[in-house]
Amino acid sequence: MKSSFAFLLLMSGMVTNIEPTPEALLYPYGLDQGDRKNPKLDDGTSKRLPLSVPFTFYGKEYRTLYVNNNGVISFDTQVKQYTPDPFPLADGRPFVTPYWGDVDNVLGGEIYYRQTTDPALLKLITQNINQYFPSIPFTATWAFVATWDHVAYYGSTSNKGNTFQATLTTNTNTSFIILNYKDIQWTTGVASGGDPKTGLGGTPAHAGFNSGDETNYYNIPGSRTEAVINITKTSNVNVPGRWVFQVDNEVIGETTEKPPTDKRCWL
Repeated sequence: MKSSFAFLLLMSGMVTNIEPTPEALLYPYGLDQGDRKNPKLDDGTSKRLPLSVPFTFYGKEYRTLYVNNNGVISFDTQVKQYTPDPFPLADGRPFVTPYWGDVDNVLGGEIYYRQTTDPALLKLITQNINQYFPSIPFTATWAFVATWDHVAYYGSTSNKGNTFQATLTTNTNTSFIILNYKDIQWTTGVASGGDPKTGLGGTPAHAGFNSGDETNYYNIPGSRTEAVINITKTSNVNVPGRWVFQVDNEVIGETTEKPPTDKRCWL
């Protein structure tokens, strides 16, 4: 079925915290948390999901989104594209890409999502945001959590799987995106030029977000290069495997951090 935002540089030492384990890095997910699952379908997406509160992204309020199997949360329109393009895109598609690559959950893995006002989760999210951005008053009142759990890549002949998560949260005025990376074992599907045995090569996955206006966007360092496989080791909040951004009007959290350059980490 294949065819074809003022900058705040959060440098090491500016944020002090106890690093969570990879398991604790992800917010709770799964059917026991009330999650829904995406269909087992290559290049599939969720149904159109109405939001109980609007989420402000680059100055615009969105009231619907899609969880797309290929590592994308998009506003108002589905994204079935499996080979990532570099940002910025000027085609009007606003979306968040925790790990935009050619996922095939038919071959392995699950994709979960839910919107929630669970007090325990909102308390944890609030604590995290207040720790990373102490100068920004924030108390989460809503969150949307999407998790890709050990998902395979298209054309895979291996047991490799990627586990990562995107959380959107707001207090109706201020909005944040939290990207969590537990385990990244592959970068590329076969249709994007990747090797079926290794899931490497070709056009690697992309992480970041894009407003669709050709001006406002962010590329996490290493995106669309072989270094993206090291995203579990990088961060803008001094917590390896976690990237956090304020994304409503003034985007806070952008960084000039460079990805690891040791090629031994790429294999």
